Amino acid sequence: MEGEPTAELIRAQLRRLRLSAELSQEEFGKLVHFSGSQVSAVELGQRPLDRFFLKRADEVLGTGGLLMSLLKLAERDGQPSWLRPWLEAERQAQQLRCYQPTLIPGLLQTENYARAVIRANDELSDDEVERRLAVRMDRQSILVQAEAPKFVAVIEESVLRRADEGFRGLMSQQIAHLVERAESPHISVHVIPVEVSNHIGLNGPFTLARGSDGGWVGHLENQLGGVVVDRDEDVAILLARWESVRSEALPHRQSTLLMKEVMTSWS
Repeated sequence: MEGEPTAELIRAQLRRLRLSAELSQEEFGKLVHFSGSQVSAVELGQRPLDRFFLKRADEVLGTGGLLMSLLKLAERDGQPSWLRPWLEAERQAQQLRCYQPTLIPGLLQTENYARAVIRANDELSDDEVERRLAVRMDRQSILVQAEAPKFVAVIEESVLRRADEGFRGLMSQQIAHLVERAESPHISVHVIPVEVSNHIGLNGPFTLARGSDGGWVGHLENQLGGVVVDRDEDVAILLARWESVRSEALPHRQSTLLMKEVMTSWS
């Protein structure tokens, strides 16, 4: 991300704002709890852009959140090309429908769960893991904004129960988060019980987004990334498959009771 135009713009704006405030790097560093040399390294691109640093910089310099807003743009720029069209559809959606047979949906993941999932890719450096984690957490903001979309998630009971001894604390936290999020009037979480051993959804995860124009687009995840689906015929197939997997899932209240039962069984 550090060589990209948006990241360079952040560094230039940071330096301009600091100089406008008549602060040396040392003086500014004390205010944001960084050393002067660390401030210099950020401005020169020798140190990664840090969310805590930029948040403090916005507060100290009274920017109205400018630097953090630019960071979000830089992180968006850093996303793979296959993901960018879907992120736009996700942000503008009035409704979202997500089926996940193997994981908790990204928009409902806790930070600890998301970090563990991202770290499963051992080709990623620690810095890249944290960058991807920050982007994933930021994506969740669409569910708490003023005009949040209606979000319906269908997951498998087996996903909730996939936790060895060392993973149970993290998973208990994750399920508690699911239960809490499902209390929001615009969020529903439905669980397909393990008794349903075979259904069409097991062919793979997918998400559907309905825009303000009433049209739907889909997103299919795979090992190499993902594919945006916008052909009418393909979207119609995904909508039909959604109805199929949704019909296999328990109602909202029963799903919540099942999630709580899983947590209780571990204690």
